[in-house]
Amino acid sequence: MVKKKPQVVSHITGIKSKTGATTEGWFIGLPLTPKLMMQDLPLEDVYERIIRCCELAADEGASVIGLGAFSSVVGDGGITIASKSPIAVTTGNSYTVETAIEGSLAACSMVGIIPSNATLAVVGATGSIGQACSRILAPKFGNTILVGRDITKARQILKHLDNATATTSLEEVKKADLVITVTSSETAVLEPKHFKTGAVVCDVARPRDVSNKVAKQRDDILVIEGGVVRVPGENVNFRFDFGFPEHTAYACMCETMMLALEQTAENFTLGKSLTVKQVEQTRKWSKKHGFELAGFRSFEQALSNDVVQRVANYREYGAPVPASIK
Repeated sequence: MVKKKPQVVSHITGIKSKTGATTEGWFIGLPLTPKLMMQDLPLEDVYERIIRCCELAADEGASVIGLGAFSSVVGDGGITIASKSPIAVTTGNSYTVETAIEGSLAACSMVGIIPSNATLAVVGATGSIGQACSRILAPKFGNTILVGRDITKARQILKHLDNATATTSLEEVKKADLVITVTSSETAVLEPKHFKTGAVVCDVARPRDVSNKVAKQRDDILVIEGGVVRVPGENVNFRFDFGFPEHTAYACMCETMMLALEQTAENFTLGKSLTVKQVEQTRKWSKKHGFELAGFRSFEQALSNDVVQRVANYREYGAPVPASIK
């Protein structure tokens, strides 16, 4: 029996836009594991606890709440929560997609991947984030592989894309130069065997889709975490350590901050589908207010230029260091 109740964890201050606008917020703790939310507890019980988080946020004076991690994907992706919440609700998925796309393309450029001559694979392509990433990125790539558990749903996405195929097999990921992975799995789904040499892998999922074994066994690929963003304001203070450098947060959190800075107390990203318009809107807001990618991180650590160069060498020479300069 789960007895712990949601509670206010910290007060967030110091967020200041380039426009001069300011906002504050609160972290609300939801003491449920992914397994409890997705399997063990009745859905209505999970909804009840998330709605209580919304009520706590409203009590503190918040006008919008962002659903983090599995609270954003459980059930109908926030629609039911929004219908019962006293304040506006977003999942943060629109800006998560935007930062995943921006970061992935930047990483491709750094290691020498030319999208028009390369293959893209999207793992979890039938989910809301996966679909949006597929529709925005696929036109930039020579070929696209959509990987999903439901082949019928994956094939439906093909109607919107050219030069794309759908599959349920993770073995197809080995053909890809760029892999975007964003499943709702409770455990890692991608192992060292699933990647080609010189690939860039953007792991947007939380918990991670890419196994820790990849960090130990595959120094020939570049794994980055999607959605790590620098928050504007010289005195940003989260008063809670979630493992990031100071002044940085997940993109989903930042979408909530941007809505607050815009004074847009309306539901934004909800449900199991996203629109390109929503993603583009978060891009505009990020530029307006000063939210930006905070470099690259890989397996909870800052990614060094040496690692990026090593993967670039693998792509070009098939070795970490060209034989001619050893």
